[in-house]
Amino acid sequence: MTDRKIDRRTMLRGAAGAVAAAPLARLLAAEGDAPRPNILMILVDDLGYGDLSGYGAKDMRTPHVDALAAGGMRFRNFYANCPVCSPTRAALLTGRYPALVGVPGVIRTHDGDNWGHLSREAVLLPEALRKAGYDTAIVGKWHLGLASPNTPNDRGFDHFHGFLGDMMDDYHTHRRHGINYLRLDRQEIDPKGHATDLFTQWAVEYLQGRKGKAKPFFLYLAYNAPHTPIQPPAEWLAKVQKRQPDLPAGRAKLVALIEHMDDGIGQVTAALKQAGLADSTLVIFSSDNGGQSGVGANNGPTRAGKGTMYEGGLRVPTCAVWPGKIARGVETDRVALTMDLYPTILEAAGAANLCPKDIEGRSVLPLLLGREMPAEDRMLFFTRREGGPHKGGTSDAVIAGGWKLLRNLPGAKLELYNLRDDPREQRNLAAGTDRPAVYDRLAQALEDYVRRHNAVPWRRPKGA
Repeated sequence: MTDRKIDRRTMLRGAAGAVAAAPLARLLAAEGDAPRPNILMILVDDLGYGDLSGYGAKDMRTPHVDALAAGGMRFRNFYANCPVCSPTRAALLTGRYPALVGVPGVIRTHDGDNWGHLSREAVLLPEALRKAGYDTAIVGKWHLGLASPNTPNDRGFDHFHGFLGDMMDDYHTHRRHGINYLRLDRQEIDPKGHATDLFTQWAVEYLQGRKGKAKPFFLYLAYNAPHTPIQPPAEWLAKVQKRQPDLPAGRAKLVALIEHMDDGIGQVTAALKQAGLADSTLVIFSSDNGGQSGVGANNGPTRAGKGTMYEGGLRVPTCAVWPGKIARGVETDRVALTMDLYPTILEAAGAANLCPKDIEGRSVLPLLLGREMPAEDRMLFFTRREGGPHKGGTSDAVIAGGWKLLRNLPGAKLELYNLRDDPREQRNLAAGTDRPAVYDRLAQALEDYVRRHNAVPWRRPKGA
């Protein structure tokens, strides 16, 4: 591939021709009947679009995630399904809009501040992969349920070593509201150490245990960094402050927390290589939402941050690496979002037949493999249900054809932006009397979607 940038003009020429029409599974088989890949899905927490050195951060060094991006395809227009945690995680593991599987907002400990309950009807990605013969594991943050029947071992994971809850009140004591949510499968554990180091260690141990095993694996590694509280290890903060003494204190702490996480990811990818698994593993990296502006996050050339329906809350750094399959150093302007990873992973695993028919996610595997992929004309919907200023209502958005219509708080007026001409969302085209005709079409589509997701049960049953 000579052109290292893949854009809509070169990749989306339609489905004409035998290459585009042939089933991708057959194409993969024709390339040598390679065994099914291992899959490592790395999801980090609240990482801003501009908070990697490879995505433009000048005050940060993230060589290991940068190496992943350089080793495969980097997305410039990848969206999280929601600007907060639980819904995006639900989208990743169900391939669906999260509000349609009962997770419109953050799942929390106390019922008065809990805004979701994962549907039992949804078929989770590890359940499908297990049927395809995969060993399935999650290390790190789950955040889709605190008790059975919505714990990882109940929902398709053979192995769980991590944290059930939404966030840790302290990276070292690992509690939330005084409750210990750390588990090894179903057993409560209480290890010592910084949470990022623990998750890295447990992922490395899992990979070391896969060496020489014929059965492919799916490892979902979900760090809780760089979510608040911003608590980097002291030695990492000292390193950043020595290198950049003029950096504001808050920013220095966040940089150190991200660099520490990047080092952990480097240990994990090194373990892949040491176990002889790197060449047979598809690695995907993404974030669950944008960075939190109030703690110094850098969301790059986007507006606002975590929790908002603006681009800074939704657009996230994302890349995919598969040696020998995905060309190195390519970039794409193609719009994709978290729920698309579900069918993409199943197709890569040769298990597209196990993909539920009702999901909204669409596989981008042809794009990753450099195949022709037909242009799409789909509307993408986003929603968030929350307490506080939301008062239990939702904020919502729809993106279609470069246009974006959003309501950033319940009851607020709709805002319309042309993302192609105004990527920073500075000119609200809904405010004037001459607003574009596309406004009415998007407003009706958004109303229809909101009505649909409002009909889906999301309250946690008593005793659950």
